[in-house]
Amino acid sequence: MKSRNRPSRLRVAAASAVAVALGAAGLAALPVTASAAAADVAVQYRTSATGATADQAEPWLKVRNTGDGAVQLSTVKVRYYFRADSTGAGYRFACSWAVKGCGNITGTFGALAHPTATADRYLEIGFTPGAGTLAPGADTGDMQLRFHRADWQSLRQSDDYSFGPAQTVYADWSKVTAQLSGATVWGTAPEGNDPTDPPTDPPTDPPTGGQSLFDDFDYTTSGDPRIAAHGWNVRSNSGGPGVPGATWAPENVTFADSAGNSVMNLRTSTAGTPDSTKQTEVLTKATKFKKGTYAARVKFSDAPLSGPDGDHLVQTFFTINDLTAPMADDYAEYDFEYLPNGGWGEPSNILYTTSWETYNPDPWQAVNQHTESRQSYAGWHDLVLTIDDSTITYYVDGRLFGVHDAAYLPERPMSINFNQWLIDLAGQTATTARAYDQQVDFVLHVKDQVLTPAQVTAKVNAYRTAGTTFEDTVPAG
Repeated sequence: MKSRNRPSRLRVAAASAVAVALGAAGLAALPVTASAAAADVAVQYRTSATGATADQAEPWLKVRNTGDGAVQLSTVKVRYYFRADSTGAGYRFACSWAVKGCGNITGTFGALAHPTATADRYLEIGFTPGAGTLAPGADTGDMQLRFHRADWQSLRQSDDYSFGPAQTVYADWSKVTAQLSGATVWGTAPEGNDPTDPPTDPPTDPPTGGQSLFDDFDYTTSGDPRIAAHGWNVRSNSGGPGVPGATWAPENVTFADSAGNSVMNLRTSTAGTPDSTKQTEVLTKATKFKKGTYAARVKFSDAPLSGPDGDHLVQTFFTINDLTAPMADDYAEYDFEYLPNGGWGEPSNILYTTSWETYNPDPWQAVNQHTESRQSYAGWHDLVLTIDDSTITYYVDGRLFGVHDAAYLPERPMSINFNQWLIDLAGQTATTARAYDQQVDFVLHVKDQVLTPAQVTAKVNAYRTAGTTFEDTVPAG
């Protein structure tokens, strides 16, 4: 396993330097229509790319406050629905210009739970707190948005649900939806895809068979001999990622009971200097995991146990193999990374999921695709990653979070890792001691099978009902 510092998550390869590949929010179910008269916001649309095919789609939007009170734009989500040109097609979002500032506008792509002839994906537009509020009757002004195929091939938009080739001036457009604090208040989604409803009757029975790794982390201390016997390494060797000069401290990995289950606790501590900084990592000794389902229940924290807050902390669950040479195309890494206090240029809490093709450590160059969500994720969360022959999919708490392209599929097996570390010491410069905890309830991998989040839960429950705290039937290599 080789980890390393990343100067910025937004420094990607030249092919995607202008527009960031982002991911999705929710799964969907029933149609809903909300009239403008009843809504708190309405959405106007126009396009400057009217052709049946185009180099890029250009949905320009305005959000208007139709209610009686001020609307905080950070509570508004707008979805534009379209049909992907192929199952494996990836897309990139960009903002050309906006009255509210492109830095205050986010764009994420998602997959619909119930595809139709005119929509199987959506682009969800959101706002950061910096976008401010809308007074009654006010609108956002121009948001000149665009998206294109990741491979820069022309895209077909004539079969896209939200596309209106005749809309060359702004007008109310009901083929986009708007949510206000999670409730749909504008527009009609493609049939069976209301943004607010969960999917109907998701499968819950886990597939039978399958070579699996399951660990309930039922251990006593970091020196428990069963940890090594079960294929885990509690890291003590020096090196990245994190603060140069920091140590990786096995003694900071402990185990405790939580609601009747044993949990693993990773504690990272610092007093604001490299030699006082202790980071933690637990990883499999074997690199034998490739396609299939990966899952873990992880507790993230926003604040230290005591002392001053603000450190640029990273809390993780990921899979990875080694970089055999700069820009080697057989590198692979798939991350859940939570930054409770920002870092990598972000001012506050953010969750990333990132699929890596390769990178060059010096000079820094990266080829990856990521999804981000700027909000607090403090507390317990069910994290699921699935990798099949065409798609990489991330779920958080049973809801679709991101879909990444076939270009980032693994070519070699990987290890499974958890770590907690500090990007730098610039977030909090005090020399008062503080410590942060990340906890892990379980980890599961099922080789070559794609499970739904509900099936993951059922499989874990079956292990626990049977009293099984550990199983590893995944073959080496």
